[in-house]
Amino acid sequence: MKIGVQIPSFTYPGGPATLGTDLAAIARTADEVGFDTIAVMDHFFQIHVVGPPEQDMLEAYTTLGYLAGVTNRARLLVLVTGTVYRHPAVLTKIISTLDVLSGGRAWLGIGAAWNEDESRGLGIPFPPVAERFERLEETLRIYLQMCAGDETPFTGKHYHLERPLNRPLPLTRPHPPIMIGGGGEKKTLRLVAQYADACNLFNGPDLERKLEILRQHCDAVGRDYNEIHKTAYYRFDVGTQGEKVGSTVAELERLGKLGIDMAIGQVVDAHPLTPLEVIGRDIIPAVADL
Repeated sequence: MKIGVQIPSFTYPGGPATLGTDLAAIARTADEVGFDTIAVMDHFFQIHVVGPPEQDMLEAYTTLGYLAGVTNRARLLVLVTGTVYRHPAVLTKIISTLDVLSGGRAWLGIGAAWNEDESRGLGIPFPPVAERFERLEETLRIYLQMCAGDETPFTGKHYHLERPLNRPLPLTRPHPPIMIGGGGEKKTLRLVAQYADACNLFNGPDLERKLEILRQHCDAVGRDYNEIHKTAYYRFDVGTQGEKVGSTVAELERLGKLGIDMAIGQVVDAHPLTPLEVIGRDIIPAVADL
């Protein structure tokens, strides 16, 4: 099992004046101690489960570009991109650029988007859920076409591209991997089976059932279920000095038995860096063979 960190909060003691330095220290530490992936959210307002909307929130892809420059090996991911926040062709260019400049470390994490408040607040169109899923599927098709270097005009229900030119192509072939986030059983998991290299599910009581439904979708479209990288969102709380390492390893072992390939999520109190170091020293080696 691999371990990834998602950084959901940018509220640190020094405020915006030291935010770049603080964030670089977190990313460098995660990179150096062995985290497989470093991720950020795709939100413009802070979400309520983390803090009030007025808390500092950085734009996701600008942030990943910065993190690419201060790290060397960890994969870079938005967990997950709101499909309606960027035009699909522009998003493809963003991922391709990140992949080239990071030496082939970019992933596309994407979902149908859910935070209507921030969209309305900033004037971003937020169509009904059925249309968002239509746009998500067209985005995936455009992404795969452009990453393949296919300049054939694209005509969909929502997007029309006369010449989907994408140069330079991403370094990762055939394309930077696609991770679709969410556990919707009829639409989201079907799209995972049809288009994605990885899924991201919540670590909840229905996780095993969601995996079984994904397997059924794979059977329906003729996809090998084992090809899909299964990830679960997991909130790492190892204590300030590692006093909760044992319980964390036990929980990750449970996820491994379900077939989860990577646990990724917030590390509690990551800003002081010690919990990241504890995970690198005591947890990443302990779960590597799961």
